[in-house]
Amino acid sequence: MRAFLETGQSGLAAAKRWVPPRVGVTTGTAAGSSPGAEPQQPRRVLESGRHRLPRETVRLLAPVGDPEKVICVGLNYRDHCLEQDVKIPKEPIIFSKFPSAIIGPFDDIVHPEESSEVDWEVELAAVIGKKGRRIEESSALEHVVGFTVANDVSARDWQMRRNGRQWLLGKTFDTFCPLGPALVTKEAVTDVHNLSIRCSVNGRLMQDSSTSQLVFRLPKLIAWVSGFVTLVPGDILLTGTPPGVGVFRKPPVFLKRGDEVQCEIEELGTICNKVV
Repeated sequence: MRAFLETGQSGLAAAKRWVPPRVGVTTGTAAGSSPGAEPQQPRRVLESGRHRLPRETVRLLAPVGDPEKVICVGLNYRDHCLEQDVKIPKEPIIFSKFPSAIIGPFDDIVHPEESSEVDWEVELAAVIGKKGRRIEESSALEHVVGFTVANDVSARDWQMRRNGRQWLLGKTFDTFCPLGPALVTKEAVTDVHNLSIRCSVNGRLMQDSSTSQLVFRLPKLIAWVSGFVTLVPGDILLTGTPPGVGVFRKPPVFLKRGDEVQCEIEELGTICNKVV
């Protein structure tokens, strides 16, 4: 996928290009042509019905499995800040996960022996499709190819108390970044800043909010981050999580082996991962 995204608009155009039907296959008769003639209007690859496999016969991988960077944003939902009784940030709080944390939309989350406080965080993830540095907010969305669903799995003990309270280790255990189920191009999304976003654990709804609650929207985040690093195709930007995480419940609730975590964002789909 990253190699495909690096082809830029030419690659996207090729993926969307109209193609003629197979030789010898008749799909209809255009006006002014004789029966059995090649149609004047070609059909889309998807409309052809070819090259399709039943979902149950395949294993879906993460839409982007080897990004150069996985960039994350903390405290980026107003209602999540209120949940913690903390001030709304005046500038984006940025941290990262290693790409080795990424797993597919239905793969297992491995509960590490080193933590007893593993938590869930449903997040909207944006995927970069165009290279840029010091990007202007006004053109920031031109650098986004699409969106997907993420779970920013977090070991709260390591994030909040250990390792000098640096967030990295608590956020980047192997399997701590489920992604999927697909990369939805931005043209297919009605309004990325007004999508319902939810997370359930064992069927119990834990998080239920809207991306309208984002403190810093995507143009601001892309402009901010690109002031420090060059964004390249395939880079993934996790935009923060709404309220309802386990650590701030009374009493706190953490994931255990056997739990099933389902994350869903309107128009983008659902991922579901079992904890093992």
